Amino acid sequence: MNQLHLGLPIAALVIGAFSAAVYGLRRRWIDAVLAAVASIALAGAVGNFALPGEAGASLTLDSKEAPASLDGIRSIRLDGDGLRAAQWEDLPARPLAWTAPATPIIHVDFPRTVALGRMFKLTVQRSWKEPGRLQLLAENDAVLAEAKGDGPLSVQWLPPLAERLVLKARLLDAKGKLVDQGPVPVTVTEPSPPQVRGRFGAPSFDLRTLDDLLAASNAVIDWQVELGKNLRRSESARAEMKAPDLEIVDAAWFERAGEAARSALLARVAEGAPLLVLGANAGDPGVWSRSVGLRLAPQPADKTFGEKLAMASGGLNPVSARAGEWQGEDGLWTRDWHKGRIAWLGVGGWHRHAIEEPRALALWWQDVLDRLRVRRDEDLAWLAPGELPLPNQRLEICARGEALGKSDALSIPALALRLPWQRRPEHVDASCVALWPTQPGWLQMKAQAQGGRTLESAVYVYADGDWTLWQRAQRREATARYAARTPMPAGGGATRSLPAWPFGLVFALAMLGLWWRERR
Repeated sequence: MNQLHLGLPIAALVIGAFSAAVYGLRRRWIDAVLAAVASIALAGAVGNFALPGEAGASLTLDSKEAPASLDGIRSIRLDGDGLRAAQWEDLPARPLAWTAPATPIIHVDFPRTVALGRMFKLTVQRSWKEPGRLQLLAENDAVLAEAKGDGPLSVQWLPPLAERLVLKARLLDAKGKLVDQGPVPVTVTEPSPPQVRGRFGAPSFDLRTLDDLLAASNAVIDWQVELGKNLRRSESARAEMKAPDLEIVDAAWFERAGEAARSALLARVAEGAPLLVLGANAGDPGVWSRSVGLRLAPQPADKTFGEKLAMASGGLNPVSARAGEWQGEDGLWTRDWHKGRIAWLGVGGWHRHAIEEPRALALWWQDVLDRLRVRRDEDLAWLAPGELPLPNQRLEICARGEALGKSDALSIPALALRLPWQRRPEHVDASCVALWPTQPGWLQMKAQAQGGRTLESAVYVYADGDWTLWQRAQRREATARYAARTPMPAGGGATRSLPAWPFGLVFALAMLGLWWRERR
């Protein structure tokens, strides 16, 4: 109660006490009592007093079923893991009394879509720490990969074909007893051929190996290598290349290029083209410091990077992992450059791994490109659902991309639905639709793109019994977010305000009584 609300009832009581004292001195005891009652009633009417308790009912909620409405409900008490995020979002905010159970939970992480030739990785985080096993199984239950340990467990698998499939993962304890399991839906896609432009000031075995790796990935290559004075080896692109997905130069070409050529290259990077610099043959540190803010220093001749694939360090490299705007790890330093990104690869000699470890070398190069963020923009990028889709539960499907400007609705053939896209404030530059799947399995989706093309995708709907510990973790997280919307009052629970009208009625009756007695 603030000072104003506290001062009004005190003033009423003081005036009432004074009036009652005056009537008492005159021995008018009934009038004194009426004056005291009137002052007390007036103080209660203007005082805005509160008593412990709740205004409205308190609902004890069952975690297995969401209430249809919270009308007339002041607060909620909850036992168990709580409700799903989609269920909480349909309910108005109410104070929630809930303590998360101490039962075990897990979190499962894996990509829903992976390009052919990329490694698929599944990771399970457990809320407890003890020895266990994680198995990734094929559709015929053959074990594809297995991991053991007492912390986070991860398995990897290289898909052989571009297809849509449902793998299975199984979490076991140290004795081989099943802890949890569930399907692992993944779509393996054919990668789009990347467009690569390369300019190099000196030939090397490393360049030859890199050219072969890009050619094996079906890349569209525009390749020029300076073999000597006025002598150049060129490889023309098999298709028109207006804006390459990746620019590659070696340090020797950049250092010998004129100021105009370097400025033109960096201008293309500023517009969004990733640039990879092969720094093994660098020789002029001043050029790099002035042009891209990279400070280089001589390196020991026997220095190497990497544990699985040992790479020899170039002669000039940054002296630390952080060098101004540059961030480095394992011989690769990267920085943002306006809308684009630049990477300095300060290692060489990778051609030595091409014969003995070709797959490991290809994965190493893929990691380099990932850190450079080399990717092609898709017409429509589908966002992964925020929680496991389940039958008869609301599912929100969201996407972003240029195709949304040409697509007015999303078609779900299995449900005979055509739903208009709607903007959602929590998803920047994305649009969504909401639907209720009826059964587990793949749910096909279709959207129209420019030129009459149809963009197809699918979302997997899990069964109610799939990944029980993962579902438990998602319900707890959603319940904690709901509880944070309207926290319980601090310091002793809910309160309710005393109604003012009974005090006002008593005050009016007391004053009428005094008036009637004064008129006698």
